Amino acid sequence: MLINSTPTLSLISALVLAGGRGSRMGGADKGLQVFGGDTLAQNALARLRAQTLPPAEVLISANRHLDIYARFGVRVVGDAVPDFAGPLAGFLAGLQACQTPLLLTVPCDVPRFPLSLCERLAKAMQAQEVDIAMISAPDDDGTGTLRPQPVFCLLRVALQDSLKRYMDSGQRQIAAWAAQQQQVLVPFNTPDDDPRAFANANTLSELRALDTL
Repeated sequence: MLINSTPTLSLISALVLAGGRGSRMGGADKGLQVFGGDTLAQNALARLRAQTLPPAEVLISANRHLDIYARFGVRVVGDAVPDFAGPLAGFLAGLQACQTPLLLTVPCDVPRFPLSLCERLAKAMQAQEVDIAMISAPDDDGTGTLRPQPVFCLLRVALQDSLKRYMDSGQRQIAAWAAQQQQVLVPFNTPDDDPRAFANANTLSELRALDTL
């Protein structure tokens, strides 16, 4: 449990998830695709540094082109689980490398995530005294229906043993593992929230469309 009434950056690290296969981008390394004149990974780093509650440290989860990611000036961690085992493998690597009690995870392919993300998740975690705070955001179908966004989480580092056991059993679903923990869903649907803030770029055409918004 956080002991201060206001969360502090010294408690939180952040992890940019850029370790996937990029299958729907033809095998391209997503984090190195261009958005707004920078790579998606650099864009995510910049948005994390601009947070209203900026993390104490930012790491990148990557499994290819490690020398390029290292040039971005942050620690790069690779999956301990082989064969591109998905975002949870990045979660586990980040939790094992993290030097703070809490870890914020963000995917590299959602380039407009809110600058209030870290603060709102930290405050919700503190208020509810839970182990995971997860984003809930409007669906892309225009109905406004809130959907969990499992790759956007604030996690207690103490969960790493639970996650390792889950992955050792061969399971890979973030939502299923998170459901086994004490968690809170944090809605991002206020009038001031961008309804497209959590739109992701699975393909190069989707990335180009987001870059023109």
